[in-house]
Amino acid sequence: MGRWTSATSSVWNSHEHEGTPENMIDSVAKTDSVGEVDAGEGVDVSRLFRLDGRVALITGGTRGIGRAIAEGFGRAGARVVVASRKPEACEETEKVLRSAGIDAAGIGCHMGSLEDVRALVAATAERFGAIDVVVNNAANALSEPIGNFTEAGVTKSMDVNVKGPIFLVQESLPYLRDSDHASVINVVSAGAWLFSATVAHYAAAKAAMVAYTKALAAGLAPDGVRVNALAPGSVDTDMVRATGPAATAHMASACLLRRVANAHEMVGPALFLASDASSYVTGTVVHADGGLVTR
Repeated sequence: MGRWTSATSSVWNSHEHEGTPENMIDSVAKTDSVGEVDAGEGVDVSRLFRLDGRVALITGGTRGIGRAIAEGFGRAGARVVVASRKPEACEETEKVLRSAGIDAAGIGCHMGSLEDVRALVAATAERFGAIDVVVNNAANALSEPIGNFTEAGVTKSMDVNVKGPIFLVQESLPYLRDSDHASVINVVSAGAWLFSATVAHYAAAKAAMVAYTKALAAGLAPDGVRVNALAPGSVDTDMVRATGPAATAHMASACLLRRVANAHEMVGPALFLASDASSYVTGTVVHADGGLVTR
């Protein structure tokens, strides 16, 4: 079973403590109800954000935010699996990542199919023998006007945006529980906090994933599995560009930084949540939205 001890062992140096007040605090920090925590005097910053030897499974990993995260995690030392519903995109992304020296695999998977989700986990485990990090990034931005929702539309949106991700975590649990660095990152959206009338299904699904993030964090904490969410704002991806220039300009003006983000600007927050840098962070949401939700 994964423990906080191991999750921090690569960056915290253990140290013997005397009876001074400062060291008494250190000694208290060594243990908690979840498991032992090594408290040292220094942090090896050069290792803090590294993912060496870990296996990261990233859905929606062939383009946009997912592909940027896959590349970033790979350059941080992770072995990477990118999943997408388009097999050819998986093959192309795998080739690009491997040409950059990243140990990668591309596996086709439709997140609306539980059979595909189970097959994805099995293929990842067969290829790399472990799963340490799960990034639920795949999404469906299906839009239906308020007052004209359809059962098919709601089902399609919730299957890909909610059902698939939570079952991916569930299917991955045997491997996550066996990891000393287990981390789940649910990529949600600023839309979960906004008045998102034009993308109601998408926003509602992302809000559901925020709730699942908190529930999973509470339920999996005893196993040493951390679960957090990353909430991007407007990012220069195919999904945002499809809204058209006027809508994109409006999105850019809505946040404090007055611009749309580059997909690679999501790598830092994701790497923080996946690495030992966030070893004491679970059940939270990191907003990387240029100051959108804060307004």
